[in-house]
Amino acid sequence: MKKLLLSVTAALVATGAFAQQEMGWGLKAGINFPKYNWSGNNTETSSTTNFHITAFLDAPIAENWFYIQPGVSLQGKGAELFSSEIGNSSVKQNTMWIEVPVNFVAKFPVAEAGSFFLGAGPYVAFGISGKNKYDSDYGSTETEFDFGKDGTLKSTDFGLNFIGGYEFSNGLMIHGGYAMGLTDIRGSNNEYFPENKLTNRVWTVGLGFRL
Repeated sequence: MKKLLLSVTAALVATGAFAQQEMGWGLKAGINFPKYNWSGNNTETSSTTNFHITAFLDAPIAENWFYIQPGVSLQGKGAELFSSEIGNSSVKQNTMWIEVPVNFVAKFPVAEAGSFFLGAGPYVAFGISGKNKYDSDYGSTETEFDFGKDGTLKSTDFGLNFIGGYEFSNGLMIHGGYAMGLTDIRGSNNEYFPENKLTNRVWTVGLGFRL
């Protein structure tokens, strides 16, 4: 929690330092398609389905076309770890993170209808819950796991966000994005196959509204 508060404070201080004009704010929500990447052998798991909810500030820093957007987000991540036609069995891992992104966004007006936007920036995320779900023709079970150095996954993740979409003149937004984790999030099992690195990968789509 202390790390989360420090991250939010740092994002707000950065916004105040850059902002030159009146700030707005907004809310975004949508669907996530998360998976894991194994960098050692350059493979990825299958994706699963989750969700995100984000509150963000929108501060213009260059004549109403370049903005800084810090925020706080609830991000569902994870992956499908295993699936087999034998018994229709599968293993899915669902994780929930509180994420603090700081995106730099360029907006490109289209007459008076609205603006296309593109952006990117870093994020820091803190794991708050994790579950493994086992499904088969014989039933389903769920087990929870801990975050931390001695847990199944590390409690902190750093990465980069890439976002884009269209913002209508009334504030409605259609958005999509890609999050690329940079941290090896393996916890207590990271002594095995040290050449590998497990990182988050998340595609997102959704709607939002800016005030």
